[in-house]
Amino acid sequence: MVDIQPSQESKALAATRLREGGVAVLPTETVYGLFGRTDNVSALGQIYALKGRPSDNPLIAHVLDVASARTLASRWPTQADQLCEAFWPGPLTVVVPKHSEVPDAATSGLPTVAIRSPRHEVTRAVMEAVGVPLSAPSANRSGSVSPTCVAHVERDYQGVPEATDLLVLDGGCCQAGLESTVIDVSGGTARLLRVGSVPVPAIEAVLGVALTDDLPSAQGASPGTRSRHYATNTPLMLADHEHLAGLLGHGGPACVIGPSTLTIEPPHIHLIMPDTHQVAAKALYSLLRDADATETTRILVIRPPQGPQWRAIHDRLERAAERESGPGT
Repeated sequence: MVDIQPSQESKALAATRLREGGVAVLPTETVYGLFGRTDNVSALGQIYALKGRPSDNPLIAHVLDVASARTLASRWPTQADQLCEAFWPGPLTVVVPKHSEVPDAATSGLPTVAIRSPRHEVTRAVMEAVGVPLSAPSANRSGSVSPTCVAHVERDYQGVPEATDLLVLDGGCCQAGLESTVIDVSGGTARLLRVGSVPVPAIEAVLGVALTDDLPSAQGASPGTRSRHYATNTPLMLADHEHLAGLLGHGGPACVIGPSTLTIEPPHIHLIMPDTHQVAAKALYSLLRDADATETTRILVIRPPQGPQWRAIHDRLERAAERESGPGT
């Protein structure tokens, strides 16, 4: 793996690799992504093979602007324009009917394509140099926790022979820390496919309508919708504060992720969950990875506060726990 600080030379190198049909790991404001040309079937195949990604899990196409996005669509709905004007560049993905020239490998054979415009200046500079849309999933190995810094990527691909010369541009820690919100506007009604960094109420305010809210639990037109996703290797359970003592009273050593007000005694370990949703979102994946590295026998996560701002965090934790939960549900 080749980890390089962003510079004119390193961005040019990444652009050259991508332009010629290779892949590269680039930072975005949400998570790090494993990028390849949307129009290059070989590059898309490399992404799936390197990540170990199931073939039915579609990629998100990344573009600089709406004009570029339109080249990927057979039809561009009015709602897509409304959303892109409000949230692009940024962590909002729209799903639209795909153009016939978009390879099936970019969409898992679906008749739709998911598109977003990333905000991170490093990735935008590389995309501008490449000159065509780039598709990417998160840059972790499939099924594990998404990476929000270069160290996470390095840890995931350590010892993977195919990743020996994988180019990674270090853009620092991701600002948002959670994946994009995904909205399907390919039909007559805007549908929420994945909660993410853009809160649902903000999207509904722009569209002037309530979203059809039936989050999928199986793979569909959006990545990140399997019932078990963003998972730690250590078993993870969600629990209410009042039941924590009972849970710690039996079983092996636990790593507890929860507010700073908790008192956790050895042999258990306490990792602090920030008490504001923006900071918690940015820290969440690092916390899950750090908990995994403690070598405790289980991870207990105190349920965060309720409310629309915390919804994406709840979603990621529920999927990481495979919908298991402690007492108090």
